[in-house]
Amino acid sequence: MRKFRIGLVSRLLIAIVLGIFAGFVLPEPIIKIAVTFSELFSKYLAFIIPLMIIGFVVAGISDLTQGAGKLLGITTLISYSSTIIAGTIAYIMASTVFPHIIDGSILAKIGNPEKGMLKPFFEIDLPPMLDVTSAVVFSFIMGLAISWLKSQKNDDGETIYKLFSDFSIIIVKVLLTSIIPVLPFYIFGTFANMAHSGGVFTIMSVFIKVFLCVLALHIAYLVALFAVSGAIGKKNPFQLLKNQIPGYITALGTQSSAATIPVNVECAKNNGVSEEIRDFVIPLCATIHMAGSIITITSCVTAVLMINNMAHSLSIMLPFIMTLGVAMVAAPGAPGGAIMSALPFLGMVGIVSTGPLGTMLIALYITQDSFGTAANISGDNAIAVIVDTIYHKYIKK
Repeated sequence: MRKFRIGLVSRLLIAIVLGIFAGFVLPEPIIKIAVTFSELFSKYLAFIIPLMIIGFVVAGISDLTQGAGKLLGITTLISYSSTIIAGTIAYIMASTVFPHIIDGSILAKIGNPEKGMLKPFFEIDLPPMLDVTSAVVFSFIMGLAISWLKSQKNDDGETIYKLFSDFSIIIVKVLLTSIIPVLPFYIFGTFANMAHSGGVFTIMSVFIKVFLCVLALHIAYLVALFAVSGAIGKKNPFQLLKNQIPGYITALGTQSSAATIPVNVECAKNNGVSEEIRDFVIPLCATIHMAGSIITITSCVTAVLMINNMAHSLSIMLPFIMTLGVAMVAAPGAPGGAIMSALPFLGMVGIVSTGPLGTMLIALYITQDSFGTAANISGDNAIAVIVDTIYHKYIKK
């Protein structure tokens, strides 16, 4: 018999519901046990974050700077541009629509999210081995250096590359075994604390409205992206969208761009993308094209900033969006990978990644993660149509 498993989204939703219930009915000492666990896990998460950056970004840059020359450059440029455009549109939508959802009365009801929250029984000091900025600078230097060594056919370059590739595999294993599975318990403790302090239902009512706005923007952006690709490739955009449905549904179920690659390659084939392009672009874009994820993260971040009456101007958000477009290249092909890659950079907008606001963002994002992943991989096929047209018209002669 097939073993029944509850998906991550279901587990997180259960954790949120149970956490809210526990916060209202359980005695304070019991709630503090869950709060203590959440606090310890947040310290562990803060310790892992710089290692995540090194593990993913070094290998990612080394890979992206090698390959099919012009074709790689064109695909990367289009993917990054699409991701940044999607994030900017998400900010425009959020700054325009959310003020009508998140008004002054909601801010007054919520107040300071940390006020009234319980403190853990004890804390353990676990400082990271190096800070986030140092990890980012080190990762870019090493990634570019390894790429150069490999281009020189240097054996040492291949050895160092193998070292960081294996380290990346270790970090993925850490995420899959000690971060992602534990998130429901982490979120349970946080929401139990929020419910105990009051205001949780007001916050959740805002999150539901945010989710509906994000989902609508995902669909609108995909329609626009396929309209552009259809115009460039001289193909019917509605037929392109219809052919993409199996890939979209697969991504909803798996929550993984990597797991959806085989189905997405078949969708690209049905869209008339040549074999050499679909076999190159689809796997590459599964790693570097994160339009759906950045729409979700930008919208959620803007909502959290508004809820807490924090600054959220374009001058603050645009550098964050542009940095996120690069950082999420390192996102692993697992549920929650994008938000985990984004955590180190939340400080750019004034959010502490391991604090209550960071936890709120993780919970909000991952409950919508399957839709963001589906938007990511669907957009990959739109890009494949564009690259295929450029390749056959201007590069392959």
